[in-house]
Amino acid sequence: SDIISQVEDEVGSWMDKKMHEIETLRQLETYRRHFIGDVSHELKTPIFNIQGYLHTLLDGALEDPNVNTTFLKKAAKNLERLHIIVEDLEAISRLESGELMLEIQSFDIHALAAEVFEDLEFKAKQRNITLEFKDGASQGFKVQADRESIRQVLTNLVSNSIKYGEENGRTRIGFYDMDGNILIEVADNGLGIPKKHLNHVFDRFYRVDKSRSRERGGSGLGLSIVKHIIEAHKQTINVRSTPGLGSTFGFTLKKGT
Repeated sequence: SDIISQVEDEVGSWMDKKMHEIETLRQLETYRRHFIGDVSHELKTPIFNIQGYLHTLLDGALEDPNVNTTFLKKAAKNLERLHIIVEDLEAISRLESGELMLEIQSFDIHALAAEVFEDLEFKAKQRNITLEFKDGASQGFKVQADRESIRQVLTNLVSNSIKYGEENGRTRIGFYDMDGNILIEVADNGLGIPKKHLNHVFDRFYRVDKSRSRERGGSGLGLSIVKHIIEAHKQTINVRSTPGLGSTFGFTLKKGT
């Protein structure tokens, strides 16, 4: 009876394992199907727009000085959007496959954030948004991380705050000592994110306001890339937001020396 009981336990364990594997495969298949659908949807819009502009030009509008330059500029803008989507898809692929090799080093996170502010200064001025540090953020804060990956994280977060923030608003970065980690926060005083959307903002292609998001450009993958990079550092990222007051994205990095 002991042998039978042992065999039954082993068979039960094996069946549980197989059922878990089957469920995982089902989830992956569902995920793959949704992902392909999302990618197709995102690519269709710029491709359709480019086709429309070019066919109109070929049908005679090329000779019309009132529209030819405008249509070419619009086609070029949609090509740029296609390029961004493809670049971000490649980045997601590298991150998920583990191909991203982190070069961990100790560096000044304030200095890196200042570089990101400088890079995005023109973009911010176009919407009259002020880029600034919170009080106390000017002291030296060293972190251990891959500097270029964290540059992308800060660039994506600050760029988003400019893109979706209120005109004449501000974007602020703060740093906080959390014992073994440094907490970095990127905050804006824009429209904010409704509570029902907060759990999905890091999902691929998820947009709180679809029409507004596409109008402002971007791939819809920026926050997903941010989350993957932070998780590759074995750290966490979160968001808190109040509609009408703004949003704050915060992530942690290991303290440097």
